[in-house]
Amino acid sequence: MSDDTLGRPIEILLVEDNPGDVRLTIEALKEGKVRNRLSVARDGVEALAFLRREGPHANASRPDLILLDLNLPRKDGREVLAEIKEDSGLRRIPVVVLTTSKAEEDILRTYDLHANCYITKPVDLEQFISVVRSIDDFWLSVVRLPTGE
Repeated sequence: MSDDTLGRPIEILLVEDNPGDVRLTIEALKEGKVRNRLSVARDGVEALAFLRREGPHANASRPDLILLDLNLPRKDGREVLAEIKEDSGLRRIPVVVLTTSKAEEDILRTYDLHANCYITKPVDLEQFISVVRSIDDFWLSVVRLPTGE
C-alpha cells in the first residue's frame, strides 16, 4: 500500500446488482485488515456516472479499486470495463471482475479489455466471504495502488 493511502480509507466501487452479493461483500470487507469505504453502483450506467462524477455522483470519491460484475442491467460489465479502460482518466484504476460466469469466452474477453483480475464467485456462502477477504488481503494490503486523478 502506498504512503499516500495510509492516512485515508481505500475507496472501493462495487458494481453489483444482486442485493445479497452486495450485503455479503460489505460484511466481508468490514472485517478486513485495511480501512475502506465502499460505494455501490447497481448497474453499468450508474457505475460510469459514478466514475465520471455525473449527476447525483458529482461529489463521488475516485475509487482506488473497482469490483465489477459482468451481468448487469442497462449496460453490462464488459461494456463498463471497455469504457473504463478507454478513458485516460480512469484506465489506471484496477478492475477486479467478480462474476458468476465461468465461461472461457468471458475470461478471455475481460482480459482482452485489460481487466486486472478475473474471479468466479463461489456459490457457497463461506467461500464467497473467503474470496472477498482474499481480494481485501491482496489488493488492499499487498498491492501498491495508483493514486491521484
